Amino acid sequence: MRSYLTHLEGPLDGSRHDPARLQTVHQGRPLLARYDLARLARERTRDELARRPGGLWKWRELLPVQRDENVVSLGEGATPLVPCPRLGAALGLERLFVKDESPLPTGSFKARGLALALSRAKELGVQRVAIPTAGNAGGALAAYAARAGMQAFVFMPSDTPVANQGEAVLFGAHVTLVDGLITDCAALVQAGTQPMGWFDVSTLKEPYRLEGKKTMGLELAEQLDWELADVILYPTGGGTGLVGMAKAFDELEALGWLARTQRPRFYACQSDGCAPIVRAFEAGERFATPFEPAATRASGLRVPKAVGDFLILDAVRASGGAACAAPEAAILPWMQRASALEGLSLCPESGACLAVLESLVARGAVRRDERIVVFNTGAAQKYVECLPLPTTRLARGVTPDWATLARA
Repeated sequence: MRSYLTHLEGPLDGSRHDPARLQTVHQGRPLLARYDLARLARERTRDELARRPGGLWKWRELLPVQRDENVVSLGEGATPLVPCPRLGAALGLERLFVKDESPLPTGSFKARGLALALSRAKELGVQRVAIPTAGNAGGALAAYAARAGMQAFVFMPSDTPVANQGEAVLFGAHVTLVDGLITDCAALVQAGTQPMGWFDVSTLKEPYRLEGKKTMGLELAEQLDWELADVILYPTGGGTGLVGMAKAFDELEALGWLARTQRPRFYACQSDGCAPIVRAFEAGERFATPFEPAATRASGLRVPKAVGDFLILDAVRASGGAACAAPEAAILPWMQRASALEGLSLCPESGACLAVLESLVARGAVRRDERIVVFNTGAAQKYVECLPLPTTRLARGVTPDWATLARA
């Protein structure tokens, strides 16, 4: 298998950049990986790729890593697309699915992006990496850096979920807690780049985390027999997953591999406690201003300013969707309700999506018969502070009131 990567492109000015050199951003904005899709269409077929064993790396032609020995993997498999009839019925929907990213290594979708970022960094000679994170990205970076034999430095807000803190330390990263937000952590990573000599793998500060997230779209298209969904609800902090899926669908259409070219409507879901993308969308702006103060229990959504804001907003508008804010008070109840209905380990960020979906259904923006996919981006166990606890406790030897228990 080989990569068809040709160059990196500045999405605002169309400038071309050399992918054989270590690249960050161009004029402060992300670079996008581009491929020779015409040649790929001549030399490979959709079914050829689909017949390969499942997982992220089956899409090697549409990924940037050039040589097999540079692949850094922890066994990333395809994640399930789970029909959710009970949850759908609760929302008045007939065809609701959850794309469950929690089975990935380190328990979240961050494995996709960091697998690609670290593989490509290894290929380009990087030995030391750093990241600002409000949650799951820190653990994923630490794990893949350990696998690659790199040094990892992780900067986290001090109120980051304790599971995220602990796993990053467990995997050997040097972890620094910061009294502030992810933007404060990002400033420290940037300040340390020259004196520490690390490579900054912040969201969209390098081109290849996006390519890993893109595989969610490739995988989803295959799971839906190449017809795509009608609606996708995606929890949006840095937004690489949404931008990556839009890129995947563009590439699949260019290859002629989609059974129908109608695109899903993207709904970028945030909390009303941190909604810079929603505010920019509603104001008709292409770029978002920082959201202050930023506060939400869904730590992955606590991103007051996204580097790829214009990419998120472009993708949402082009799809006919919207950016929507969930009421903060509704996020954990929806996380708990949906998990109890379907037995899925849903994270609070997905709870935000479900709160948004309830609102969309109520106002008729989503039809009952549409095929709807909600992304669960991480396992509930990564958010121990958000888990409900038992309310019943018995002293030793005491018998429960069975009648009360039966009514529970």
